Amino acid sequence: MVAIARILLRRVALLVPLMLGIVLFVFLVMRFSDVDPASAFFQGANPTPQQLHDFREQNGLLDPLPVRYFHFVGDLLHGDMGTSALTRGSVLDQVTTALPLTLQLTFLGLGIAVVLSLLGGVTAAIYRDRLPDQIIRVVSLTGVAAPGFWLALLMIQYLAVDQGWFPTGGYINPADSLSGWLKTMALPALALSLPVAAQLTRIVRTSVVEELDKDYVRTAIGSGLPPRVVVGRNVLRNALINPLTVLGLRVGYLLGGAVVIETIFSLPGMGKLMIDAVKNGDPAVVQGVVLTTATGFVVVNLVIDILYLLVNPRLREAA
Repeated sequence: MVAIARILLRRVALLVPLMLGIVLFVFLVMRFSDVDPASAFFQGANPTPQQLHDFREQNGLLDPLPVRYFHFVGDLLHGDMGTSALTRGSVLDQVTTALPLTLQLTFLGLGIAVVLSLLGGVTAAIYRDRLPDQIIRVVSLTGVAAPGFWLALLMIQYLAVDQGWFPTGGYINPADSLSGWLKTMALPALALSLPVAAQLTRIVRTSVVEELDKDYVRTAIGSGLPPRVVVGRNVLRNALINPLTVLGLRVGYLLGGAVVIETIFSLPGMGKLMIDAVKNGDPAVVQGVVLTTATGFVVVNLVIDILYLLVNPRLREAA
């Protein structure tokens, strides 16, 4: 436990400069973009040069860049992400309204991807080089090559429009109707998760095959232990180390892919919020969405590191 605590403290300590670097990157990208916050604030009106100057002066846009960065970090620490140029409302309020849906979509997609990859990868490894393995390998290779937005369009056409089994878009709150929520989230979650599931299936298969070829597995089976017990208790736990590492990176894909999927299915999440902000020239909202998504990616990878410690005793011993 001491080793685990030491490693976790080291990981958390590294988050501080990492987050400052992310904030700095987003700050610089937005400041050097073509979008002028003052012009965005007065969009639809015809401001005078004096009004633009006054706005920039009141909001610190004329200060030196380092000063603006420190003010920006200070505002973030106080929970202030700025003001939307379109709605004149708090960016934080818009982000906190849209974030729950994106988290629902991301973790529902993640759960589907994990279940499918474990079932497919373990089955393919157990039936190595036989018909089930060949079928799973072809399906997973097809899934890797298929982009999520293309799968989403196919699902809408064949499962929603032609068959009428699911709605083509929209969102129902689970508090209002759990079955309605499942129907509205099923196709987006599947479209988001299938490419990730296909990639993880190949990695799980390779890891399980390598583990099955080790001497301790043959010894355990030879001593009379049922193969399912050996696979479930020993092989699977040891084989999950490599897939867990890849899973942390794939969560970033899920968060980024939600931008496109939410737009296709008209889901009012972070992705749609950012797309609308880009189209309407609302830089504060774009900045808030990007920072929130990057923070979520960092936090999820910290959780993956914790899981990695739990399944990898050698790492704990090395600490």
